[in-house]
Amino acid sequence: MRAAQSSRGAVTTAVAGTVLIAAGAFWLSFTALTDLARRSGIAAGQAWAWPLIVDGIIVVATVAVVALAGTRLTWYPWMLLIVGAGLSVTANSVHAMVTADADVPALLAATVAAVPPLVLLAITHLTVVLTRHHADTSSPATAGDDRDQPHTEAPSVSAQPEPPAASLDTGVPVRDEVVAPIRTSSSAQEEAAALRAEGWSNKSIARHLGVHPSTIGRWFTNQTIREPEPTMTHAPNRDLENGRPTNGR
Repeated sequence: MRAAQSSRGAVTTAVAGTVLIAAGAFWLSFTALTDLARRSGIAAGQAWAWPLIVDGIIVVATVAVVALAGTRLTWYPWMLLIVGAGLSVTANSVHAMVTADADVPALLAATVAAVPPLVLLAITHLTVVLTRHHADTSSPATAGDDRDQPHTEAPSVSAQPEPPAASLDTGVPVRDEVVAPIRTSSSAQEEAAALRAEGWSNKSIARHLGVHPSTIGRWFTNQTIREPEPTMTHAPNRDLENGRPTNGR
C-alpha cells in the first residue's frame, strides 16, 4: 500500500513538472510565432491565433499517437506530429534570424529558438506517457487487493444422469442406462439386435450404445443386423389327417 502511494506521488510530481515545462516552452514559442505572424502581415489582433494552430498540432498529435499506439491508424497522427514540429521549429528559427542582433550568429540564434518547440514536443509526449502508465498500474493494484481477499467456492454438485424415458413404441420400460465400455462394431450390432428383440426403440438403443439413432436405423436397413425372429409361444398344430406340423399355414 505504501509503495503504491509513493509511486502515485512520484507520478503526480513528474506530471506537474512536465506541465510546467510544457507551459514555459509553449509560451516562448507562442511569443516568437506571434511576432513572426505580425511581421508577416497578419493583423495584431489575429496574430495570436497562428501559434495556437502550429503548436496546437504538436500537442493534439502527440496525444493521438499515444492513444492509438498499436493500431494501424497511428500513421496519420505521426504525420501531423512531424509536420507540426517541423513547421514550429522552422518558424521559430526564422524569427530568431530576423530579430537577432547583428553580433549574434544566425546559426546560434536559430538553434536557441528551436529549443522551445522541441521541448514542447518531448514534454507533451512524456506527460501523456506518465499519465497513461499511472492509469494502467492502478488497475492491477486493485485487482491484486481483490485476489488477497479469501473466497470460498461453492461445492460442486455432480450431475447424475437421468434414466431414459420409457419407450413410446412398445410401452416396455427401459433398463437403467449405464455407461457402456467401448465396443467394437460387431459387438455393438449384436447388442443392438438383442435390444431390438426385447422391444427397444431405435432411439433408446442409440442412447444406450452411445451412437446416433440414424446409425441404428442404417444397421437394420442395410441388414447388417439380422432382424430378430419372433419367438413361438405355442406348440405347432398337427394336421390330424397327414400327421405333419402346419405352423398355422
